[in-house]
This record gives sequence, C-alpha cells and structure tokens, in this order.
Amino acid sequence: MTRSLRVVFAGTPDFAAESLRALLASRHDVIAVYTQPDRPAGRGRKLTPSPVKALALEHDLPVHQPATLKADDAQRELAAYRPDVMVVVAYGLLLPQAVLDIPRLGCLNVHASLLPRWRGAAPIQRAIEAGDTESGVAIMQMDAGLDTGDVLLERRTPITATTTGGELHDRLAALGGEALVATLEGLAGPGIEAVPQPAEGVTYAAKLSKAEAALDFTRPAAELAARVRAFNPWPVAWTRLGDDTLRLWLAEADDTVAAASAPGTLLESAPDALRIACGPEGREVLRVTRAQLPGGKPLAVRELLNARGERFAPGQVLGKEASA
Repeated sequence: MTRSLRVVFAGTPDFAAESLRALLASRHDVIAVYTQPDRPAGRGRKLTPSPVKALALEHDLPVHQPATLKADDAQRELAAYRPDVMVVVAYGLLLPQAVLDIPRLGCLNVHASLLPRWRGAAPIQRAIEAGDTESGVAIMQMDAGLDTGDVLLERRTPITATTTGGELHDRLAALGGEALVATLEGLAGPGIEAVPQPAEGVTYAAKLSKAEAALDFTRPAAELAARVRAFNPWPVAWTRLGDDTLRLWLAEADDTVAAASAPGTLLESAPDALRIACGPEGREVLRVTRAQLPGGKPLAVRELLNARGERFAPGQVLGKEASA
C-alpha cells in the first residue's frame, strides 16, 4: 500500500467540517487545521469557534487561526509542518502564491459546483436560482486565480424542482468529502489526471446579501420559486405584508393563469397554500406552502392560517407597507 499523506486542512463552516470529517475517517494524517478566528454569535455575542475548529479540537488536532496568511511568520509556521498537501474548503482567507507553493503536492480546493460554472462565493444558491438541473463538487488544484485551477475529480448530483439551498448544501458537503478522499488516494498512488477548465461556460456566483432576498413580484413565477428555494435557509426570501416582514420558505410556480392583477396581490389563502399574483401583468401565480411571520417560526401555510388567518385576507398587495 502507498504511504499515507500528511495533510494540512483549512476551512471554516459546516460545509468544510464534512470534508474534515471524511479526512479523519481516511488513512491519511491530518497534521494541523487552519480556520477563521472565533466570531461573536448568538444573543450574547459570545466568541464562538467555527464548526471546523470544534471538530478539530474533538480530535486533539493543532488549530491555527491567523488573521492572514500573507505574513512571513504564518508562512514559516505552515512550512514547518512539511505537508504533502493542503486541503482548502470554504476557508475564507486568500492563499498567496508563497502558501500555494509550500505543500509538496500543492493545495486542493473542494468547490461546490461543476467548474467552470459558478466560480466564486455562493455556487450552491446561484445554481438553484438560475434554474440549473444539475450541480456537483469539483476537487481543484489551486492556483492564483479565482477558482481557475485544473480539476482533478468531480461528483454530480441533480437539482429538482423542490431542491432547496439547504438540501443541496448538505448533499454536496457529503459528496465533497467522498471526492476529496478519492482524490488523495489518486495522488498517493497511481496518480490522477488534472484537467484544465474549459474557457467556455464560465459564470460567477456573487456573494449573497439579505437585500437581494426581497421578492419582486413583477418577475415570473418560476424565477421567484427558484429564488425562494435557493435562499432557504439563508438569507430567506421575504416580502412585506402590511407593516410586517413575511418570510417565504417554500414556493412553486402554479400552472394556472390568473386574471390580471397588481403583481403581489394575494389571490387566495387556501388551506394548503397562499396564491400570489406575479409576472409583469400579474397573470402568473406563485404558490407559497411554507412561510413565517415575525416572532414565529416557519410553518406550513395550513398551520400559519390556523394561528394568524386574519393577516392573510385576499386582495391585499404584498411588497407594500400599510399606509399610515
């Protein structure tokens, strides 16, 4: 059997922790973990370790949390580990060329898209939002560009008409761990082919913001439904219901054609769904099946109507605040 590899792991959120977990279950040696500095979280704003740090400490691994990897002392510290390879998964810090050159086999990145589609910060959500029917993970040999390196391995998975951002995140996190271990086996053994990314088909997945989660009901129903699913569980699509913010967690395009209405008009509060007029002429229908009012939790529409049915009188226009 070929010898195991000495791996330095760099990552921060839950997605990265799944890859670290897969590495720890493999025959390869995780010799150090790099992650973002602890951040304030919760109502008390208490400094909280990242999911990657929490997992690393459970396994008694050395943990480093530099503010930057551009400093000479941080680079010397990393080089002292003599890693065969550095694995980077949603780390949150840029790796300068000096760091990319330290590991014997370079630096690998677990990226949550089928490169070159959806390079950048939010590939999972942008794929759903754009109506893609397939996603996956790519294990990439890192270079100085933004997700431009050669691809060593990829795994694919479908996106259906009901897939949410959270569901795709969890599926890709698991696939990423599997693909990462398979890649390391290739690097440790017979070798693995690095395939340059094609020049065609490059798209960029811009970082998500809460502001863009506000729904514009002049847009087509299919587009709105995709955005609702993409932004579940963060930043969560929302609109105004009078003076309140109504968060929409699950929705689909309704096949029926409505009479022309102002986009955003609540057409019906049925036990199974809220039907909202949308499209440029208000003739399309968005069917919302799970929503949330301030101070409450996300509920199926049936439960929401049982608790607060008076808030959902048909005829009102969502997206507008109540007049004084």
